[in-house]
Amino acid sequence: MLTESQREIRQLAEEYAEREVRPYADEWDRTATFPMKAITAMAEAGLLGMTAEEEWGGVGADSVSVALAVEAISNADATVALVLSMANSLSVMTLMKYGTASQREQWLPAIVSGEAIASFAISEAHAGSNPVKMKTRAVKDGDRYIVSGEKSFISLGSVSRLCFLFVKTDPDAGPKGISCFLVPTDTPGFKVLRSEDKLGIRASDTCQLAFEDMELRADQMIGLPGQGYQIALHGLGASRIGVAAQAVGVANAAYKAAAAYAREREAFDRRLVDHQGIGFRLANMAMEIAAARHMTLHAARLKDSGESYSTASAMAKTYASEMCERVCSSAIQVFGANGYMSENPVGKYYRDARVFQIYEGTTEIQRMIIARAIADDKLDREMNPL
Repeated sequence: MLTESQREIRQLAEEYAEREVRPYADEWDRTATFPMKAITAMAEAGLLGMTAEEEWGGVGADSVSVALAVEAISNADATVALVLSMANSLSVMTLMKYGTASQREQWLPAIVSGEAIASFAISEAHAGSNPVKMKTRAVKDGDRYIVSGEKSFISLGSVSRLCFLFVKTDPDAGPKGISCFLVPTDTPGFKVLRSEDKLGIRASDTCQLAFEDMELRADQMIGLPGQGYQIALHGLGASRIGVAAQAVGVANAAYKAAAAYAREREAFDRRLVDHQGIGFRLANMAMEIAAARHMTLHAARLKDSGESYSTASAMAKTYASEMCERVCSSAIQVFGANGYMSENPVGKYYRDARVFQIYEGTTEIQRMIIARAIADDKLDREMNPL
């Protein structure tokens, strides 16, 4: 069901991952080192901003292509795949849809080439799943805005050159009081308070940011005043497909490692895979991965066709992220004591898997989206095949 272009992008991503990512992933994880060299190589391969149009250095790739590439790279390392997903699903698509001509000209070529990694600053300590409660303010002062506040758990916060910053411009307007600004991270008043030490995806830079009377020009706003919430939903809806693809890739890596081990290791004079308990466990892992992959690609195809896809992406992210934890846990079980040792890669997969149920909207939030679609009788259309 894939086009020739989609197959080529998947193959390109697989070759890139084997050459530039897999040999170094364990070291990046152990030292919590951001893989800048690999990101540069990703840009040179034409993957980093592939959803951008040709005039901006991309190839106008579709969402299915992005999902395939994210899965292929996640099979080697989830951190690098996260950068790919964010660049294409959040940064490029947001600029293409909401940016002015000058904003696109300023930032798209830099993002596509890898010169400017971008971060998306929405979450706050007490306003993670409910951005309407954010406290970061932008107060208009003549032709400028003065921004004060803090953001938490911001992926790529200290390595980014550009920050999509979501702030309250009208505290009394609810969701319509949120706006978004394009903020170069060298702007006076933009501060990285700390980088977080995480359980998994340790090579990914995750930060707490602060803004101390930071001055922004009015023309740095992307979209219209009060359109920030809409911009966030647009970006997150697409990026959730990327998270689902990440989960599929990590789960597939864990499954392949466990299956290979089960075919080689013997117990009671038989290969592990020939014992029904292990064989059935591997069969369940394979089925769950296949189901999650189909759900992910279905959501991507809906997006590419212009159909409503928010519920499908919520379902794909929820199922794939929970599936990934189950599969990685099963992989450790197949390895037995060997799976619990730090040198075994399935331990890293298990640690990486846990965040997929949290970022880009927790599984609880995704279930709220799905439940609302059921209540409004809007679920069937998205779930029917194209």
